[in-house]
Amino acid sequence: MQVFKLPDAQKVFLDILNQIFEIEKKLEKIQESNTISRNLEKLKNIFATELYADQAGLIIHNPLGENYDSTRIDCDASIAGESTENLVITEVIKPIIHYRSGGINHIVQKAVVIVQSKDTINQS
Repeated sequence: MQVFKLPDAQKVFLDILNQIFEIEKKLEKIQESNTISRNLEKLKNIFATELYADQAGLIIHNPLGENYDSTRIDCDASIAGESTENLVITEVIKPIIHYRSGGINHIVQKAVVIVQSKDTINQS
């Protein structure tokens, strides 16, 4: 699958969504972040449902904790440790961003992730 290219004028949307993702990661470390999280969810909903016509939109997907193998085309991964078997995504630097149109999701940004063997994680 090929990465879908947004028009140059809309690439700023990817920057905004990446910033929203970074804020969400930082909020995980703060207690009582509910009100800020609610605002971020509203922003993500605007991108997903209200920015484009005809039920199209941009959607952030955080693949943290998902399995990873070399056939996965939506992530660019760096492997932590020496084992390359039973890999799981342990850190997400940039999320996957999809452009949804006509019920079909197109990748507009691959995730940048760090993966590690489940066996190594269980030993820690």
